[in-house]
Amino acid sequence: MAHPGFFQHQASARRNTLWLVLLFASAVVLITLSVCLVGYLVTRSESSHLSFPDWLLSSHGLITAVAVVLLIGIGSLVRWIDLAGGGSRVARMVGARAVDPATTDRDERKLRNIVEEMAIASGVPVPDLYIMDRETGINAFVAGYTPGEAVMVVTHGAITQLTRDELQGVVGHEFSHILNGDMRLNVRLIALLAGILMIGQIGSFLLHSSAHSSRSSRNNRNQGALILIGLALLVIGYVGVFFGRLIQAAVSRQREVLADASSVQFTRNPEGIGSALFKIGLKGGYLDTTSHASDMNHMCFGESARMKFSSLLASHPPIEERINRIQPGLGARLRSRLRDTTPAADLRGAGNGGRVGNGAKAGVKGSDAARVKDLVAEFTAPVARPARKHTSPIAATPEPSITSAAVPFSTTVGTVNGQSEAFAANLLARLPATFRDLLYTRAGAVQLCYALLIHELAPAEQDSRLWTMAEHPLLAPRRDLLDKLIPALNQLGPAVRLPALELAMPALRKLDPEESSQLLAQVQRLARADQRMSLFELAVISFLQQHLALDAPRAPAVRHQSYRPVMPALELLFSLMARAGSNSPEVADTLFGEAMAGFASGNHPLQMPRKVTLPQLQRALADLRALSPLLKPAVIDACGHCVLHDGKVEVREYELMRLVADQLDCPMPPMHSAA
Repeated sequence: MAHPGFFQHQASARRNTLWLVLLFASAVVLITLSVCLVGYLVTRSESSHLSFPDWLLSSHGLITAVAVVLLIGIGSLVRWIDLAGGGSRVARMVGARAVDPATTDRDERKLRNIVEEMAIASGVPVPDLYIMDRETGINAFVAGYTPGEAVMVVTHGAITQLTRDELQGVVGHEFSHILNGDMRLNVRLIALLAGILMIGQIGSFLLHSSAHSSRSSRNNRNQGALILIGLALLVIGYVGVFFGRLIQAAVSRQREVLADASSVQFTRNPEGIGSALFKIGLKGGYLDTTSHASDMNHMCFGESARMKFSSLLASHPPIEERINRIQPGLGARLRSRLRDTTPAADLRGAGNGGRVGNGAKAGVKGSDAARVKDLVAEFTAPVARPARKHTSPIAATPEPSITSAAVPFSTTVGTVNGQSEAFAANLLARLPATFRDLLYTRAGAVQLCYALLIHELAPAEQDSRLWTMAEHPLLAPRRDLLDKLIPALNQLGPAVRLPALELAMPALRKLDPEESSQLLAQVQRLARADQRMSLFELAVISFLQQHLALDAPRAPAVRHQSYRPVMPALELLFSLMARAGSNSPEVADTLFGEAMAGFASGNHPLQMPRKVTLPQLQRALADLRALSPLLKPAVIDACGHCVLHDGKVEVREYELMRLVADQLDCPMPPMHSAA
């Protein structure tokens, strides 16, 4: 049975997008009718006895309604296009500063290390990091359309006032939003709210204009009418804002609760995120230096804007309730700890809609709370360690297996577990400082792409391959940097190759579109220098194409609701997986038939393709990427069946699984051999 969490969250996020559009359309209808009512009252004269419905169908009414709909639509469309740049555009909108991957600031390095650990442990490229330097409150959010181009924005107060464990809890919460597809919905909600705000902004403009004109004009009657119209539009606009905030709360609250639970799963430390929430309750997390604070409310770790009717309009449950959902009684323990260390502390709580007090009275009721409680209890259970240690060909640390014939591969997608977290921490600790620092520069990240393809070759063969590369100020091979990267890759072994590429992604994203395109051409030229393509070379090329292409920020559209249209793609993929997972043609044929058995009908003839070219595989993966999220687990598990038929996962098999999972937008954590 497929893991319900990741794939169902992805499907739910897409359904919520449709629900969001429906709510937006309802708000547009209400606002349009309200504006038309104002127009009817203003234009009605004693000689006109039309009722409101009749006026609405007249030329005046239709023109007014169309104008309002166009204004709202244009407002949303302009913001939608403005945010097409993805997460980086949202970060710049709120005035955040990009963090240099090679930063020497201690607090920024702490954040970077935590994010890198979480990224490697979950199998996603390292997000770009941004800091809101002028924000002293504690808050954070992620933005983007796909996990591969996500950015994480953190306030200066968060990195300076939170301990490492607390900051790790916040990062785990935000990674849940990355993995569950919440980011895309959040960014789209900003655009839709912008349209709803248009009417109120026009009303505000009319009021200011009429007030300015009244000082130099004697036409008090016209000025008075303008003021009344502006005031009416302002009121109607903020009625729309009220409904917009309701929409924010409707789509955000439950996802915030589940993200808190996921943070506990990822970090295995409920006190980390609980203590971070406690500090927000005491010190606040409002964004005071940006005019977009209310627009971002549904995206942030805690409430980002002050508002009335917080119990109704808040995008997050009260702080105390969130803490007690994480672990019953945790709020009381944190208050007691603060009272012991700071006797005069004010424990009444501040901001974000929740009092940090009366923990015993803030119990969580209902079946949903019980489900979250059970989930957290499961996540915080200690991880059993085997008595006999073994070293996996994938993991660099002795860890129990997370893959077996009884556990489908899809259960690991979109998760972080104790083994992958330990693997990530151990791997980062083993990376030489020089090697790691090079990954944070554009030149070093580019040379890493070349080093990954030639590091196993003899020096003379490396040079002959590099001679085929084109000259370029940035993209040409540099032997001085390669001589620092290649020995480290050989020493650390194959397990470091894909994680190193993930660590280099923030620097690679700094390439301009032309440089990215030329880098892809250089890598393909280097891989084809020997007239053959290995599975790892295929994985590197596909990974770079996936995350550096011009359309990388765009989320793939769902075009297939069944397997029938993608049967040729499945045959190509499973034939490749069957050959990769076997040592003989007979076993490969058997594995191919078993993998296809769950997809092909009885009258569908099965014949394993004998050759799969790179363009064919890329087209096949593009078709499978367009499957509905709930159809992807079976594809992942069928590939896993081919890999696990001998009870272990070799490095090349893992790299191929990562290639498939990455192309299907299914983040897969590091795997461990079943041997």
